[in-house]
Amino acid sequence: MNSKRPVFSSVFLLFMFALVAILWFATLDHNALVRPDEGRYAEIPREMLASGNWVTPRLNGLKYFEKPALQYWLTAIAYTLFGEHNWTARLWSALSGFLGILLVYFTGSRLYGQRAGYIAAMVLASSFLYFAIGHINILDMGVSFFMNLSLAALLLAQRPSATQSANRGWMYLCWAAMALSLLSKGLIGIAIPGAVLIVYSLIQRDWILWKRLHFGMGLSIFAAISLPWFILVSQANPEFLWFFFIHEHFLRYLTPVSGREHPWYIFIPVVLLGILPWIVPLFDALRHGWKSHANPAKQFESHRMLMVWCGFIFIFFSVSHSKLVPYILPIFPALALLIGRRMSTLDGKTLAWQLSPMIPLSLAFWWFAPLAAKGASAEVPAFLYAKFIPWLHAAALAWLIGTAAAMTLARRDRVVAAVSVMAIASLLMGQSVLIGYNALSPASSAYLIAQRIKPYLKPGVPFYSVAMYEQTLPPYLRRTMTLVAHPDEMEFGIQQEPDKWIPDIAAFRKIWVQQPYALAVMSPGTYRQLAEENLPMQVIARDTRRVVVIKPGSSNKQ
Repeated sequence: MNSKRPVFSSVFLLFMFALVAILWFATLDHNALVRPDEGRYAEIPREMLASGNWVTPRLNGLKYFEKPALQYWLTAIAYTLFGEHNWTARLWSALSGFLGILLVYFTGSRLYGQRAGYIAAMVLASSFLYFAIGHINILDMGVSFFMNLSLAALLLAQRPSATQSANRGWMYLCWAAMALSLLSKGLIGIAIPGAVLIVYSLIQRDWILWKRLHFGMGLSIFAAISLPWFILVSQANPEFLWFFFIHEHFLRYLTPVSGREHPWYIFIPVVLLGILPWIVPLFDALRHGWKSHANPAKQFESHRMLMVWCGFIFIFFSVSHSKLVPYILPIFPALALLIGRRMSTLDGKTLAWQLSPMIPLSLAFWWFAPLAAKGASAEVPAFLYAKFIPWLHAAALAWLIGTAAAMTLARRDRVVAAVSVMAIASLLMGQSVLIGYNALSPASSAYLIAQRIKPYLKPGVPFYSVAMYEQTLPPYLRRTMTLVAHPDEMEFGIQQEPDKWIPDIAAFRKIWVQQPYALAVMSPGTYRQLAEENLPMQVIARDTRRVVVIKPGSSNKQ
């Protein structure tokens, strides 16, 4: 279903993608790293660089095998090239997210026409959840990119117009992308594409495509890319295989061991809110997503593969015992392609109607923004939210003005212009929320308190993390800490190297009083408890979540 309308000029495309790039990358360094995930995934590559060991991932000096190493390597390379900053910690998430936008444009253009590809790219760039995760230092955007690269390569390889040479080249890329998905986050990188292919084949009774998958060379490419690290890390750490494959994959999926249980329907609101402002076009695209013209030759139908991809991933994670919002991210590029395919055929009046619900939603967002302050607590005081709320109002205003302008353009049958304006407005909306969220950084990040600690640090000085672990503190201090009475998520690493932690407060007290100079970080509650026990401590920094002390009577600052 290729659009017959004229293609865009290269100047227009260059301008729009340059504008999206500016709005995508401009504020990457603005926010402090947010606890816990951004701290964790900034610290592991920092420790790789510091130790020179790029095989065994470590968090706070302890073996950490929950995820594969690809993103750690890429972030460590960014640190090497550009230094350790907020933006280099987030660079791979942002870059892979932007590459995903370009991938959707490229794929959509070849499958459904340039108009559909462009609309799909704008939809993806401006979908709220995709934008948000593209600006957070977690692993989900990277694995989503490679999974969707494998999907896009499969779609392009199996399309009826693909030559034998094109089919072979795209399938080789598909196998390589699955290997990189495996190295990004684990078995979902190959299990999900494989399962989707099986489901599609069963529904469509399309067995011919299995002859065009190039299993022999494909498996060789997959193994050459993915196996070396798994072999090396297993040789260096015999305990790796059980923990990574059994505990982190099967037990997490089949049992509540991870403590991330949520209702089966949790991803319904996640998708509906995450696809904003394109919620009505989403329903329209899904309603028409399975339909196709007569296909007596039983040729490969890419839009049905996209539908199976979205449906299977949605069900797969909905039935899992471990559910987190970012897990559903890999369906968003496919949804964008379906929306672009459908929207490229719409007239302007229909598009205007589909965008109209964003007017009341934007007004509701403005009206209810002050309710964010109800999240205030002793750890996140109300005055921090008071600084955040004006940015939420700015975000609502961007959506409101953008929707009104897009609807005006759509009524004049300027569909591409309307989509472009709505996308840019939504990018501004997302940036407003992200910039404003930094107002909460005194509570959500250790950046500020780390600056107050640095003058007291000395080479080799003991630093204890007592009954807590602040994930964002080590990357800003550029050093690890000794855990006390709180294994956090490093329990498996502690089991392998138990001498690297202090198991209880009583043992810590004995060690603390014998130190000539030491630092410790703890919660305000733990500090009060130890102060009541007359443990010698001098406070050098504190905020709503953390109290940092030194051994009194020692030489203080550097």
